[in-house]
Amino acid sequence: MDQKQGCGLIGVLAAALLLVAALVVYPQYRVYSQRLAGEAALAEAQSSRQVAILEARAKKESAISLAEAEVIRAEGAAKANRILQDSLGGPEGYLRYLQIQALEDTKASLIYVPTEAGLPVTESRRLAPQ
Repeated sequence: MDQKQGCGLIGVLAAALLLVAALVVYPQYRVYSQRLAGEAALAEAQSSRQVAILEARAKKESAISLAEAEVIRAEGAAKANRILQDSLGGPEGYLRYLQIQALEDTKASLIYVPTEAGLPVTESRRLAPQ
């Protein structure tokens, strides 16, 4: 055998061996890479789930704190109203106070005042002698 033929034969055998190795190793590599991709997707899904749970817990805690603050505010307003009502002689005095406050805040030039019968006197100047 000639030395050139021996080198060519070794090259062909090496190429055939590389081809067989590639045909055996490539499918295993694909399976391996898909498994890694699946594990990465699973880890991402678990992380996203944990983030969503933490956000929901934060919203719940925020809602509880806001509700507690609203209860405290309402209790304070009720206490202030009770103090004001008691200092004005009861509920009727408090309502009269609120009516006076509303009249001060209004910009109207015409105000109807209730009379003894509970009916307003309307346009009383219309009937006055001229």
